[in-house]
Amino acid sequence: MLQTWFLPTVLSAFLLGFYDITKKHALRNNAVMPVLFCATLCGSAFFIVVTAITGKLMELLPCTGTFFLLILLKSAIVATSWTCVYYAMRDLPISIASPIRASSPLGVFLGGLILFHEVPNLWQGLAMIAIFAGYFGFSVIGKMEGFAFRNSRSVHLIFIGTLIGAGSALYDKYLMNVRHFDPQSVQLWFSIDLVILLGAGLLYRMYLCKTKPEKFHWKWTVPATGVLLILADFTYFYAISQPEAHISMLSLVRRASCVISFAGGSLLFKDQHILRKALALLLILLGVIALGLAK
Repeated sequence: MLQTWFLPTVLSAFLLGFYDITKKHALRNNAVMPVLFCATLCGSAFFIVVTAITGKLMELLPCTGTFFLLILLKSAIVATSWTCVYYAMRDLPISIASPIRASSPLGVFLGGLILFHEVPNLWQGLAMIAIFAGYFGFSVIGKMEGFAFRNSRSVHLIFIGTLIGAGSALYDKYLMNVRHFDPQSVQLWFSIDLVILLGAGLLYRMYLCKTKPEKFHWKWTVPATGVLLILADFTYFYAISQPEAHISMLSLVRRASCVISFAGGSLLFKDQHILRKALALLLILLGVIALGLAK
């Protein structure tokens, strides 16, 4: 029997994969900070409107000072991670960028083991090894495509963003399972704080930064990126709020979104070395299926 956190996490991964595809399309030959801000603004507006329509907005708005500061910290962590990732993803092939992002569960796993004593059983451990092997395969393929991991600024940025993102996932576990914050309240204030922080970053980039701002082109994928992320986060926050959810395993399953990103890179962006990447993806899929069935 599937565990209660598994199906919502798979849905989150599915949505996250399409989010990566629309994000890559929105960033092609485009200014990064305006894309990031506008996508976040559209997603946050979508969440607030839906919450208001369902009659829960006024219920979720009240918060304590401690709650606000803790969510503001989460927003700052995520804003930093996203800024690094967006700049990197504009330049890297999506079939390389998404699997590198998928390596974040390694940091989450180690953090979950140290901070929350989440020790996997033998079956879960074997499944996780298969997933990590698939991620390593993608790093090898990246070198074949000319991305020297030591010298590429974009690769450095996406690894930094991924590492910070792993810290954000551990912090989510703390907010949901230690502080017992309501997932929808967290998502509401997280969305509001993100718009404020990224808006400040955009204003700095436009008026205070010495380098000339890049030209921004509006695309339909800009709002689509924001909405898809809100939906992916909604199912993710629900999954992580389940008492039996292990953040290390949940993060692994969610990062299987690279399967969708891989397909998008193959069909839409004409990426290379598809067969080799498919073998690495097969390892990831087998590991995710085994992990979901493990007890």
